Amino acid sequence: MKYKQFAASLSLVFMLALVAQVGQPANVQAAGPTNPIALANIPVCDRPAAGMAACHAILHTNGASHNATTPSGFGPSDLRAAYNLGSATGSGKTVAIVDAYDDPKAEADLAVYRTQFVLAPCTTANGCFKKVDQTGGTRYPRANGGWAQEISLDLDMVSAICPDCYILLVEASSNSFANLAKAVDTAAATPGVIAISNSYGGSEYSGEVSDQSHFHHPGIAVTASSGDNGYGVEFPAASQYVTAVGGTSLKKSSSGWTETAWNGAGSGCSAYIAKPSWQKDTGCARRTVADVSAVADPNTGVAVYDSYSYRGSSGWMVFGGTSVASPIIASVYARAGTAVNDGSYPYSHTGSLNDVKSGSNGSCGGSYLCTSVSGYDGPTGLGTPNGTGGF
Repeated sequence: MKYKQFAASLSLVFMLALVAQVGQPANVQAAGPTNPIALANIPVCDRPAAGMAACHAILHTNGASHNATTPSGFGPSDLRAAYNLGSATGSGKTVAIVDAYDDPKAEADLAVYRTQFVLAPCTTANGCFKKVDQTGGTRYPRANGGWAQEISLDLDMVSAICPDCYILLVEASSNSFANLAKAVDTAAATPGVIAISNSYGGSEYSGEVSDQSHFHHPGIAVTASSGDNGYGVEFPAASQYVTAVGGTSLKKSSSGWTETAWNGAGSGCSAYIAKPSWQKDTGCARRTVADVSAVADPNTGVAVYDSYSYRGSSGWMVFGGTSVASPIIASVYARAGTAVNDGSYPYSHTGSLNDVKSGSNGSCGGSYLCTSVSGYDGPTGLGTPNGTGGF
């Protein structure tokens, strides 16, 4: 009997491993973050090979949050209330989303989200939504289910925070850093773009020192998610030219909103990139991640609609990961309307940020690089938005 139970368990493990590999892009390795994450929370992109990036979206699969017909998780009114954003602004501003591969249902799914939350239509026909390939054309790359979920997440978060903003989706041909960098340059060259969100990352490499020039677009706020593997630094969040966005756990109670550092958020000291002049922390000689933060914990996640069935998931879902935080911060930048250079602006406007003072994302000897403290720290940076004044 024990042998039969063991064989059945082994068979189940094999089947799950086989399913996990179906539909994945080339040049990726097996899935799984190095930082422990609850079993109900599943990264939708596999860990990338060298020179490649993974999206930072995490699917929360408990109960009604998985394959649901109605949304759960935080919606637009929740997020705007938590970050003191008030009524919608940002009219005429464009937020660009850069992701890999194609989501053929992006516009249709965006319409479902906006209809559900009574937001004005954002379509190709009315000029609010535009989708292009990495060179600005319409020869879209092949579709990929994991990245399609990432795209839906990004588009929905822009809609939640800045419903009056235009949205530009730029789809890179693959998840290579080279193609994603071309997509960022295309986004930056598009008239009206005031912010660019990048919800992906991969291992640092020596060439990033020169490659980070693709994220240097004065006057445009470029955000990058810090990663979902806990303490440790990824690129492009390591770039001195981006606002690196860490993650929090966001909770609502009768007394209001509270945040702690999310244990999956990336942070630390870059292996290669020099410290920008506006960073004054003394525990890292090079670039420190992160700069600011927003909700990222899948257990306190956000509502997202995606109909591109992937690994059995479609419809209304709940997502977390620093993929949530990056487009939120890019959209706050768009609402503020300030022409910023790199990620320096929040450092001189800390009074307009919520300081996150508790929580940790790993072990680094008790340092602020992995533990939230009063003032600046690695997992949450300077804090989360309290209105638009910090951006």
